[in-house]
This record gives sequence, C-alpha cells and structure tokens, in this order.
Amino acid sequence: MDKIYIRDLEFIGYHGVFEEEKKLGQKFFVSLELTTNLREAGLNDDITKTTHYGEVAETVKKVFFQKKYDLIETLAEDIAREVLLNYPLISELKLEIKKPWAPVGIPLKDVSVEITRKWNEVYISLGSNMGNKKENLERAIKEIANIKDTFIIKESKIIETEPFGYKEQDDFLNSCIGIKTLLTPREILKELLSIEKKMGRERKIKWGPRIIDLDIIFYGKEVIEEDDLIVPHPYMEYREFVLKPLEEIIPNFVHPLLLKRVSTLKKELENEKN
Repeated sequence: MDKIYIRDLEFIGYHGVFEEEKKLGQKFFVSLELTTNLREAGLNDDITKTTHYGEVAETVKKVFFQKKYDLIETLAEDIAREVLLNYPLISELKLEIKKPWAPVGIPLKDVSVEITRKWNEVYISLGSNMGNKKENLERAIKEIANIKDTFIIKESKIIETEPFGYKEQDDFLNSCIGIKTLLTPREILKELLSIEKKMGRERKIKWGPRIIDLDIIFYGKEVIEEDDLIVPHPYMEYREFVLKPLEEIIPNFVHPLLLKRVSTLKKELENEKN
C-alpha cells in the first residue's frame, strides 16, 4: 500500500501529569504515516480520490486542543481514532507524539510515544437453539452493530443445522457476519461475552443448548493462541454450521494456518460426510 506522511506538526500544548505542565504549556510534535491507496488519485490528478492531508492536520489540531491530557498515550489514541473514523480511505496509521521538554530532570532530545492503529476485518459465527431463535440472532447482530468503533460490513443468510456434539437438544439457527472494527481481538471477545450475558446465555453443558452463541472465527489474518482466546477458531473446518454461512460471505478467504480457502474447507467437509 501507499503512504502519506505528515511530519512534525508543532503545537504548544498543556498536557502532562504535573500541574505545571497544564499551566505553563510546552512544545509537542505530532507525525503521522497514513496507509492508503494513491493509485487512482495519481492516475487522474483528482484530489477527491485521495486523503486531504491539510484536513487531516486540522483534525489532529482539533483533538490536540480539545482538552488537557495527563498522558500523551491517551492523546495519541484519541488522534488515531478520530483520523481513522473520519477519513475512510485510510486503512492504517502510525502516529508519533514527541515531547521535547518533558520534565525528566536529565538532558534529552525528546520523549515520544508511537502507536499503530488500523481497521480490522473480523468474522463472527452466531448460533441459537432456544426461544425465538431468529429473533435472538437478529438481536445479537444489532448489539454487535452498537459496539464502539465497529461496523457490520457483511451478513450471511440464516441456516438451520443439527446440533454439534451434544445431540439431545433442538436444532440451531446459524449465521455469520463480517465487521470492520478498531477494537483489538481481546476487546472484541469482551464485547461478545457481554452480549451473550446480556441475552441470558448460561454455560451448563458443553455444546449444550444456548440462547445465543457468538464466536470469533477470523480476526484478519492474525493467529492468536491464548488460554481463553484462540483465533482462527479451533476446529471450524469440521463445523458445517460455521463453514456454510461463512462461505456465503467470504468464499475466497484463506485460513492463515490451514492455507486453504473457506470454499475449499467447506467442500472437503461435504466430501467427508458423503
């Protein structure tokens, strides 16, 4: 991808933990590296096909002066969020804030923080086999759409499937959605667990009945192996209730560990069943 650089925007700000910093002010420098696609703008000499760096600079200025921050880490987060939310052609940014007059007590050039933030595509499996199953799925999708800095970009049809593992229960309704989010994998997990709890999910029997089940299947191409968070979702390649709706919305997505397309995984599972 292409880059736009905005280097060393200079401001006098009133950010810092110490009271003197908030009263006297000091110099700050803000730099951004914006990841985008400049091809169409370059070929057509058309400013509407690119990101106006002057407007980005004004956005940085607006956030910089909107309040007094204790931490430049928090200031960096707020600037990054505001830029990504307001400039849709930017898929990722790297942001550095330098604080050359930081009250360290030792001569130094500057203190700085640097963060990288980006839009992430996440795919989530939904299932329900209790109560009004269709309404449960629809409510869960609405709840997900209300998560901060998150937008639904793809949604599969609802399918009916037989229960997996524990058979003595009602059939499921399942679907998959794709979201675009600024949240981290763990933040998304926390939000999904909160929605499950809000909707009355109880974990009594492994693979047992559930009013709603929400699982992260893919978080971009990331591979995560933690005690309570595994991505891509383990054993998804053996689960028709995941693969069938997932293939509808991302048939050509390549599993980062199995190195196979979703459509191929679904076909292989169908062949095994036959």
